[in-house]
Amino acid sequence: MTGRAGRTVKAGNQASAGDLLELVRSGRATTRGALQQATGLSRATVGQRLDRLFRAGWLREGAGGPVDSPLGGRPSITLEFDDEHAVVLAADLDTRHGRAAVLTLTGEILAEHAGVLVIDEGPEAVLGELGRWFAELLEKAGQPAETVCGIGLAVPGPVDSDTGRVVQPPIMPGWDGYDIRGRLGRAFAEHTGLRTAQGAGSEAGIPVRAEVPVLVDNDANLMAYGEQRTGYPDCSAFALVKVSTGIGAGMVVGGAIYRGIDGGAGDIGHIRVGADALCRCGSYGCLAAVASGGAVARRLAESGVPAASGSDVRDLLTAGHPEAMALAREAGRQVGDVLATVVTLLNPGVLMIAGDLAGTPFLTGVRELLYQRALPRSTAHLDVVTSRLGERAGLVGAGALVVEYLYAPERVEERLLALGV
Repeated sequence: MTGRAGRTVKAGNQASAGDLLELVRSGRATTRGALQQATGLSRATVGQRLDRLFRAGWLREGAGGPVDSPLGGRPSITLEFDDEHAVVLAADLDTRHGRAAVLTLTGEILAEHAGVLVIDEGPEAVLGELGRWFAELLEKAGQPAETVCGIGLAVPGPVDSDTGRVVQPPIMPGWDGYDIRGRLGRAFAEHTGLRTAQGAGSEAGIPVRAEVPVLVDNDANLMAYGEQRTGYPDCSAFALVKVSTGIGAGMVVGGAIYRGIDGGAGDIGHIRVGADALCRCGSYGCLAAVASGGAVARRLAESGVPAASGSDVRDLLTAGHPEAMALAREAGRQVGDVLATVVTLLNPGVLMIAGDLAGTPFLTGVRELLYQRALPRSTAHLDVVTSRLGERAGLVGAGALVVEYLYAPERVEERLLALGV
């Protein structure tokens, strides 16, 4: 049988405690009887495996469900995933700003902070500062560091998901191949005073906690994941295009992020569009060089309008600046021309426009060229929309990525054994 994100849940005697937790979390089976029916396990075996989840603090009993038997009787006790036993830390980096939050295991934001964080200052400084933000946010949320089960980070560059390292990022100088997971884990431990197995070692008599896992992914991927899971869970092919300082796309196919073979999928900002503008990647004619927020900002600055980044353009668009609106619409047309090919290839049900330029002028330009260039068959069932979660999309997606990683059936078994239950 299939669980969330296309995962297969084992049936019969092979169904583990992790499989039972997956069925409860997905809502497919929320009583002991329903778990027996879904897996084919005996009542005693289901009870034994649920007991491990209760002892770990991952399950709780809810209110009584409906009575299944026509003869009446006591209602079945429902089972619920206990989202209060731990919290997740998440951060989303842009080129000049960062955002961080403490989230519950179901994605509710408990505390949040946004501020200046310049990616050009390099990973050592930026990740060190994120560690400080995390410590302050945990205090604000009233959560001790020991409740953190994982950290998720969104970055504006291609990421090898196996290693968590960015690979030749055009707009992240000094980050190529850097050990982001290790540095952020150390920064978290340093600023919270939490001793982990990743740290410098424990003193006699002081317990050492296992290393807090850090997951890293591309920002557009995590924005797409957050938006799809919260707003379009039934959409089997979902695409999000982020247009800020650069341009990138994230795709969720069959409930899972599509990354390609090494994290390079969705890097549409470096598709050549025939212009002669120099891109930050070193090539000429990239889409990002002519249609990103950074490109629009440069054109505005050349005409005497103060603008240095995509966020400056966003502020001008909010104020209704006529030249900024005209340039944003033209940028939308250029992006829409490229998206006609993307839509034809992927055939998504939802195409979401997000980022600094995601307003009416840009969206109008996208629609003009997209519907003009794409085959009617590709757009017949396509919804072109703007972000629902706004600036929080990356945080929500990063948090969800951590939770899905930690509570996947195979990893549940590993963690239960480590806990001794």
